Amino acid sequence: MSSVTQDPHVSNAAAGSPPSRGLREFLTSQEGAIATATLIAIALYLLLRYAFGLEGWAANWPLVAMVVIGGVPLTIDVIKGAIKAKGGADLLAAISIIAAVVMGEWLVAAIIVLMLSGGEALEEAASKRASATLDALAKRSPTVAHRLRGTTLAEGTDDVHAEEIGVDDLCVVLPHELCPVDGEVVEGHGSMDESYLTGEPYVVPKSTGSSVISGAINGEVALVIRAQAAAKDSRYAKIVGVLREAENNRPPMRRMADRLGAWYTLIALALGILGWVVSGEPSRFLAVLVIATPCPLLIGVPVAIIGAISLAAKRGIIVKNPAMLEDVGRVKIVMFDKTGTLTYGRPSVTKVDTPQGARFGADEVLRLCAALEKYSKHPLATAIVNEAERRGLVIPEVQEISERPGQGLVGTVAGHGLRVTNRKGLAAVDPGSVPLLPPTATGMESVVLIDEAYAATLQFRDEPRLSASSFIEHLPHKHGVEEMMILSGDRESEVRHLADKVGIKTVYGGMAPEEKLEMVRAKTKEGPTLFLGDGINDAPAMTAASAGVAFGATSDVTSEAADAVVLDSSLERLDDLLHIGTRMRRIALQSVIGGMGLSIAGMILAVFGLFTPLMGAIAQELIDVLAIANAARVGIHNKELSDFEPGAEDEMP
Repeated sequence: MSSVTQDPHVSNAAAGSPPSRGLREFLTSQEGAIATATLIAIALYLLLRYAFGLEGWAANWPLVAMVVIGGVPLTIDVIKGAIKAKGGADLLAAISIIAAVVMGEWLVAAIIVLMLSGGEALEEAASKRASATLDALAKRSPTVAHRLRGTTLAEGTDDVHAEEIGVDDLCVVLPHELCPVDGEVVEGHGSMDESYLTGEPYVVPKSTGSSVISGAINGEVALVIRAQAAAKDSRYAKIVGVLREAENNRPPMRRMADRLGAWYTLIALALGILGWVVSGEPSRFLAVLVIATPCPLLIGVPVAIIGAISLAAKRGIIVKNPAMLEDVGRVKIVMFDKTGTLTYGRPSVTKVDTPQGARFGADEVLRLCAALEKYSKHPLATAIVNEAERRGLVIPEVQEISERPGQGLVGTVAGHGLRVTNRKGLAAVDPGSVPLLPPTATGMESVVLIDEAYAATLQFRDEPRLSASSFIEHLPHKHGVEEMMILSGDRESEVRHLADKVGIKTVYGGMAPEEKLEMVRAKTKEGPTLFLGDGINDAPAMTAASAGVAFGATSDVTSEAADAVVLDSSLERLDDLLHIGTRMRRIALQSVIGGMGLSIAGMILAVFGLFTPLMGAIAQELIDVLAIANAARVGIHNKELSDFEPGAEDEMP
């Protein structure tokens, strides 16, 4: 039997993409290279002009070279985009480059090239998030499987690609390898780390009959599994497919600069043509365009965004997609995953309800259940085991176990047949015992059968965060949120119980990642949306929302798919993010609209010949300084941003 080494561990991405990777992506892009070279050319020009006292061509040649090498292709690309009706601020920048060249204003032309190429390079680097997310998934996709030649390990194995594994094939998963397919353990006792797939810190014991998930990391012991689905049909592969489809169909986001720049461009061109026609002097057209150069548009917004990213980082929030800052402060619909966002994700047993005259007491039922639940990945399993340990019960060994969808957890413990299911499962196995069930309770429950007879009902409670209900009340009043809902894979009764406690009316339970994705898409068509989740199954929904936010740092893929990551899983930090987005947008609009207003005033003066092209260039630089200085205020804020007052510390009581 040969061993193939796979590294199942991926570096944590929650802290954001490494600066070196972002810088490398910027520099290696065509626009990034142009921006860098143009910046060097401007520095060289200033050195020649003011340090060596050179003038004319002797000083201008670095600028001319970069305008020709970088400005010409950029201008051609922008014009092509304008033909396709993209237009926006970039079009005016391209026209301004041409006008500056005609005027011989090479420094102005080079500065515009720098702003245009730098902005496009930053956008291109941000757009690579989609491929980065899929790359993270691809790195973890199981590729090698050790298929048994017969029915036992003694007969040896063949190493094959995971995609060659068919239903009912037997495979061995070596220690620390990725499980290649969804299946069932047929030999071995060990454990698997499923945290990457679930978003929860699960290291789940595995024994004969236990279900295993493709992509889970095996523990110290080799396990023989029987494939229950081909690799392409595994849960992991389906999530990859849903995420890929979501990324490929992400609706285009129109930049603030484009939305404002469209009409600004028309005003500038109209005023320039008016000045030319009225005076008969082409220089007035050039003067108007020089002062109309959209520096506040091209620089004001990026500067504000950089400040917002810095401000968020100081508060433990990593912004991965800067474009989300334009939307997060004006979301109208907020969607929550249930576990780990509005709750702490740590349910506890509140009651073990046994029928009158029961054969087994509460402690015995709990002891036998805990033996089975040690092998389950469900959050309630941990609650059962913890409660048994809290009561000091001795947990026996399991002789046999299986967990299949719709059948609950079934096994043999201490000579007894045990089944942990729900009310429907009891009705199917022992319908005569249904009247013995306690009244339906809010929250969560499990029904236990011992030797195929009803034995007890376990009731659970998953504590909502202490600040959850006040935060739900806070969103409409302080942030104008119009609709809130919970989208969860848990049973609807459980989700409804939580929703009632925190004050949310709209609930969808039992949802697969594909269903969450469709719901988020539908709601995003109605207005800006925010989705808050914490597991890999939430990644597609995060991608489809206007703003996707991940709580905590449990999954690299979730962090990559999310637009922002709240590292300490605090609703107060989420409120900070909403305020940062609102503040960024407000200050950016001040810079952009204020700068454009001053530029329009200067254009009017240029139309009447009161501003020469040189005066226009100087005036534009002053406007730029004001716009940029104002935008830089975004990152300077030492006071509290959040106005959310939970009334209790957001910690597990």
